[in-house]
Amino acid sequence: MSKEEFQKTINDFASKYIPFIFLVDFEMEQFIISDLKNAKKNGLLYDIKGNSNFEYSNSSKENKIVVAKTIDKRIYQKAFDFVQKNIVHGNSYLLNLTFPTEINTDSSLKSIFNSSKAPYKLLYKDAFTLFSPECFIKIIDNQIFSYPMKGTIDASIPNAKEVLLNNKKELNEHFTIVDLIRNDLSIVSKNVTVTKFRYIDVIKAKDKQLLQASSEIRGTLAQDWRNNLGDIIIKLLPAGSISGAPKRKTVEIIKQAESLKRGFYTGIFGIFDGKNLDSAVNIRFIEKIKDSFFYRSGGGITAQSDMDFEYEELKQKVYVPIS
Repeated sequence: MSKEEFQKTINDFASKYIPFIFLVDFEMEQFIISDLKNAKKNGLLYDIKGNSNFEYSNSSKENKIVVAKTIDKRIYQKAFDFVQKNIVHGNSYLLNLTFPTEINTDSSLKSIFNSSKAPYKLLYKDAFTLFSPECFIKIIDNQIFSYPMKGTIDASIPNAKEVLLNNKKELNEHFTIVDLIRNDLSIVSKNVTVTKFRYIDVIKAKDKQLLQASSEIRGTLAQDWRNNLGDIIIKLLPAGSISGAPKRKTVEIIKQAESLKRGFYTGIFGIFDGKNLDSAVNIRFIEKIKDSFFYRSGGGITAQSDMDFEYEELKQKVYVPIS
């Protein structure tokens, strides 16, 4: 499906109050849409805050993932230095640098989907599964919301909340993303305001808890927004929190630094329930390529970033959240 067909189909479905699910890749080359009643037949199993078409099992099997091969530190260093050079030259202020980590697991993607815990979950055929904590946009009535997440810390660290909130690098990164999302929402809505700034969420992993800083940004859409929902979604892509600022130039730098396509990783997916919309950024992402599994992860790079710290953060984010 082309971008134009995607926009037209969403506009048509939403204007007729037809529930549907959609999926878009980071490069905006792959567009998938299905009415909800045929989602399972089309290979889309989902769970958005309990709204699901998946029949969960009570399997006692433990889904273990073990890192098999992390991106070589020299390769990461080269990409990091390239990003920093562009930041020094003013081409970007914040860039989300990501790489795949090869993992070993005796579980299937479906089993991992079954046992993972997250607000936004998706399993697409036998290609990938994701368990994302991050909302892309949510629309209720004619109010549009976004909740960018920037800043993570291990909750076991003494005074973790204070350490995170007082970290200047994390604060600057958060300011940048909030400003970017505020500008993005201003393209499609009016009266855009930051209604909550840097509140803390607790994210559960199997053997640890993480603290995550988020903000809430809200705008007002036109009353007939459903007639143009496809256009609204396209205008906001790619998601600012997993690209950077300024967005267009930063995306160009990402493509050069990472040297391989992200595909559906850091794209978006969402559901229109016939009235309102909820959608997610495709992070916490495991994909299957032939007989191998890869976990995609990354983090925001700024002028204040330390290469060793960012490399370790990329590795620390390789986990399945299971309570």
